[in-house]
Amino acid sequence: MGKANHLAAEMGSQESIHDAWSNEDEKRVLRKCDFHVLPMLYILYMLSYLDRINIGNARIQGLEKDLGMVGNDYNIALQIFFVPYILLEVPSNLLLRRIAPPTWLSFIMFFWGITTMCQGLVTSFGGLVACRFFLGCFEAGLAPACVYIIGMYYKRYEMQKRNTVYNTAGIVAGAFGGFLAYALAKMDGLGGYAGWRWIFIIEGLLTTVVALGSRWLIADWPENAKFLDRNERALLIHKLSQDDGTFRMDRLDKKTFKRILGDWKIWNSGFMYLGTCVSIYSVSYYLPTVLSELGYSASDAQVQTIPIYAAAFVVAIATAWMSDRLRHRYGFVILGAAINIIGYIILLAQASVSVKVRYFALYLVECGIWIGAPVEVVWLTNNLGGHYKRAVGSAMQVGMGNLSGFVASNIFISKQAPRYPVGYGVALAMTVLAGVAATVLYFGLKRENTRRACGERDHRLQMSKEELGNIGDDHPDFRFVV
Repeated sequence: MGKANHLAAEMGSQESIHDAWSNEDEKRVLRKCDFHVLPMLYILYMLSYLDRINIGNARIQGLEKDLGMVGNDYNIALQIFFVPYILLEVPSNLLLRRIAPPTWLSFIMFFWGITTMCQGLVTSFGGLVACRFFLGCFEAGLAPACVYIIGMYYKRYEMQKRNTVYNTAGIVAGAFGGFLAYALAKMDGLGGYAGWRWIFIIEGLLTTVVALGSRWLIADWPENAKFLDRNERALLIHKLSQDDGTFRMDRLDKKTFKRILGDWKIWNSGFMYLGTCVSIYSVSYYLPTVLSELGYSASDAQVQTIPIYAAAFVVAIATAWMSDRLRHRYGFVILGAAINIIGYIILLAQASVSVKVRYFALYLVECGIWIGAPVEVVWLTNNLGGHYKRAVGSAMQVGMGNLSGFVASNIFISKQAPRYPVGYGVALAMTVLAGVAATVLYFGLKRENTRRACGERDHRLQMSKEELGNIGDDHPDFRFVV
């Protein structure tokens, strides 16, 4: 960050900088960031999500039969992905402080694309499990890195819209994945390969090709952003410093790491995200299966996922716009949880409702997820001050959320089809957990803001200048977003 400070310093005092830059200058820089930062991250996340969940599409095209999978083998193949995926998220974000984002992200993208292709070539259940493990290794660094990068380019109330746009890549991947799987399944028998194999091979090949060119398209950190000229970089750094104040954490040592791990709001936000992510992975992995059990053919089930994801896309964008405009997060998390809960109640009572009502319940679940999930991630990022606090804190939250993969891959038990009482019941309970955690976070942050306004944290100002400049959002002047 020394280079960033030098850039700002060259422009003179903050007063003269403010006078020299107009609102139009700020809007121009913001548009440039939107154009150069978000699109490539969007594409990367869409492809990673597509490569992660396409196993659900392959399943209903004959994956299990061809590989001789029985019992809970499918669940095991899902679970193994999350072991390295969770363990490597925090280390990956720490590497981003030493390896430029374009280099690191293009590297891992290339290898998860190769691994996805390999899933289409396996001849045994063991081979599939091995591929899923390595897919988890290479995909682990992407999601926390994207949250981290977006958090370093935008002010706190600019962030929700951008992060949600990025997150909708998961929705688009779900819809596009259904359509693509429908088309690729028609290749069944081509080259002696079953249709489900072509799903993995073509989608993995697409990722690999994109990875080869992504090194020159992924944005670096703001202070190194090549798409901005020298003055524009200085303007961006100044704007962000005005939003974050002096709340920095740019040095990682034992005391700093202890401060990060001891932050209650990171753990609380992790549980909140965990509760919601159970539904995310449940829908991603089992939606085609659930639709096929409502009476749709395998091909029709792929297509019927598309309008569900389309509805979720619309509500996600609308929520992001309102959340930033109102400068509020908590109410939207609770709204999403409430809609989600209604959907699960209908699905648990499916014996008493028609197929059309059950199909509508899937809309409620998916829309509820995408109202709450993007807000939960941004809410924590808004309340973390400093490079390392955001790097580790955001990765911890995403990592805890991805623990839900173990839950989701075990609760939809084949012999309970098509009612899945355990699956829907556990997902409902975890949604309640998300709502409770959000409520604890809301009142906890409001109370802390009040205490700081009353001067109850001013004793920290007695710290040495060096230590005070490295405590991030623990600084007494930092105010939390609710």
